[in-house]
Amino acid sequence: MVDAHQTFVIVGGGLAGAKAAETLRSEGFTGRVILIGDERDHPYERPPLSKGYLTGKEGRDSVFVHERAWYAQAEIELHLGQTVTSIDRDLRCAHLGDGTSVRYDKLLLTTGAEPRRLDIPGTDLAGVHHLRRLAHADRLRQTLTALGRDNGHLVIAGAGWIGLEVAAAARGYGAEVTVVETAPTPLHHVIGPELGQLFTELHQEHGVRFHFGVRLTEITGQDGMVLSARTDDGEEHPAHDVLAAIGAAPRTALAEAAGLELADRALGGGIAVDTALRTSDPDIYAAGDVAAFPVTGWGGTLSVPRVRVEHWANALNGGPAAARAMLGQDVSYDRVPYFFSDQYDLGLEYSGWAPPGSYDQVVVRGDAGKREFIAFWLKDRKVLAGMNVNVWDVTEDIQRLVRSDEPQDPDALADPAVPLGSLGSPGAGTEGRTRHG
Repeated sequence: MVDAHQTFVIVGGGLAGAKAAETLRSEGFTGRVILIGDERDHPYERPPLSKGYLTGKEGRDSVFVHERAWYAQAEIELHLGQTVTSIDRDLRCAHLGDGTSVRYDKLLLTTGAEPRRLDIPGTDLAGVHHLRRLAHADRLRQTLTALGRDNGHLVIAGAGWIGLEVAAAARGYGAEVTVVETAPTPLHHVIGPELGQLFTELHQEHGVRFHFGVRLTEITGQDGMVLSARTDDGEEHPAHDVLAAIGAAPRTALAEAAGLELADRALGGGIAVDTALRTSDPDIYAAGDVAAFPVTGWGGTLSVPRVRVEHWANALNGGPAAARAMLGQDVSYDRVPYFFSDQYDLGLEYSGWAPPGSYDQVVVRGDAGKREFIAFWLKDRKVLAGMNVNVWDVTEDIQRLVRSDEPQDPDALADPAVPLGSLGSPGAGTEGRTRHG
């Protein structure tokens, strides 16, 4: 039975918030747990929105973290379709959009991120899409079905993970796809130019057209519908729908208004937290996409004090870590960033953090031409990140190398005859899917 001796409030109804609520109960917390989300749907996972659910391989119910009845059984109070408008730190009170307020003893912010918008004429047309929420995926799935049926054209602004996964899904429906990207290769700001061409070739083999080094300047339409998309080189691309996949920005407005410390926007922004995911207010925590946490236990050669990670594993693990810290447990959140992607018959996992400019060498183990390989990004011969492509059950070894502060022999990294398990030093806190090719 719940007693009212303490009230923990979670703002944000995504994976991080749901897992935090679950952890509070599993760790024996008997006070009130209030989870507030601004969507009508109860908490769900976001990867299926651009993968299994969008492609039609998974049903809508598969995206939810728990069945809705679970929250009542766990005595977690859900406030869905509700916004928190402000936080009174002195009174420890969260004010809601309906005029009510809830008092908290501890507060967790899992407000996530929101898609960046195109700042060009035509974005108010009916065929312009974003993909962040389940409602977006519902609409986009219907759109891709119609485009495939009618041989319609989809223009995607941005060749990041979301843009490429949607491109693969759209081709699966039979839609024509053009991807417009300002960089010279896909994923340029994530994996660098060395491997970006691999994804160009993968998608071109499946009929996707790329237009690199340009940006959209206008979306034209008639009677509220999209007709074409223009780029700054003067070209006009036929389009029935346009997807803006140009990244996401952390939702920090609530924290900023409350006077909480924010991380440097030039380095990704977010709410600054310590290793226990505690903000500058000792009674307020942050986790998931919105939290910028210190780099500890890995990344010894990185030049940034904090990182903000917009991926599934960070929400999956950050929510529970914050919940335990709220309960007074000794927490040091030092997970190696991890994400995965599925595009056509290519599956990959990436561990670490190695944006362009942070590394001085890329080493490939295996056959990149056959798309069965592991790539390593190195700085001073230390592994910053590793990506396994259609090679499975190696995430633990890769993350151990990322955690290791020891220089590695590039030749040994590249040699499939040298077991990965023999390299690096012992580590903990690995992530990954168990997959078999």
